[in-house]
Amino acid sequence: MGIAASGSPVGTTAVPDYSRGGAGGRFIPEVWSGKLVEKFYDATVLAAISNTDYEGEIKAFGDTVKIRTVPDVTIADYERGMDLAVQRPTSTPVDLSIDKAKYFNAYCDDADKVQADIQMLDKWSQDASEKMKIAVDTTVLATIDAGVAAANKGATAGAVTGNIDLGTAAAPLSIAATDALSVVLYMAQVLDEQNIPETDRFLVIPFWLSTYLKLSELGKAYLTGDPTTPMRNGRLGIIDRFTVYMSNLLPSSGSGATKQWTMFAGHKSGLTFAGQLTETEKLRSERTFADIIRGLMIFGSKVVNGKNIASAVVTRG
Repeated sequence: MGIAASGSPVGTTAVPDYSRGGAGGRFIPEVWSGKLVEKFYDATVLAAISNTDYEGEIKAFGDTVKIRTVPDVTIADYERGMDLAVQRPTSTPVDLSIDKAKYFNAYCDDADKVQADIQMLDKWSQDASEKMKIAVDTTVLATIDAGVAAANKGATAGAVTGNIDLGTAAAPLSIAATDALSVVLYMAQVLDEQNIPETDRFLVIPFWLSTYLKLSELGKAYLTGDPTTPMRNGRLGIIDRFTVYMSNLLPSSGSGATKQWTMFAGHKSGLTFAGQLTETEKLRSERTFADIIRGLMIFGSKVVNGKNIASAVVTRG
């Protein structure tokens, strides 16, 4: 077989190289868009359901914040002429340990910055910030149930009545669309039986329960709107005395029809949280042509008064 002057074997047809525009082909360039595909994030609720009174007192990972509690004062009967008994109220401080930390550490290659007319580092920092909030929310929400008072959860909840079924891990409370509002009102009753203030109450529910409440005619009557957008913290409105939030970050287990969630109601004084993004920096990489963005967040949380929070273990009925 000979070789033609064009460089192709005799008796064959040359295949045009379109990538280089040769042999009648045309160059097809890659075009980099100046836009990014928009991302959406899970709503975070931690700031809305906890108090952050001690946040300014932490400085480093491993710190312990001593929280003083209000002591109990005894009330006694009085009779004219009697000697008064003197009480010395004492309280046990609560320790808030700053024992958790999350970090991010990412390269932004110089080539990426050249190929896109986008402020890549700004976009990556924004993404890291949102992901950090989601990670912290998930961690803290998973710890709340252990601190809830025994009378505020389980199949025999109610400090006075003791007959309210809020479900357990072994026997979760099955909720259908027709009785979605009942679990909300029962959780309110549990807090009422503990004499919890009616202001600043919160309720965090799974996504499917929010749908049930919206579909319920009675729920529509209770659910009131407000000018606060639900996009950033999942706020839905007001039911009874609760500010209601929807979260996909609630603790859950199982899958499919047997999946169960732990939802919470309470007063902001029951849960304390302290966290700081202690390190955020941009630096040049020593190993390649790239910038590095990294950050460290330290935090701690604690249920400081278990009577102020109620929990229910629920499944979709």
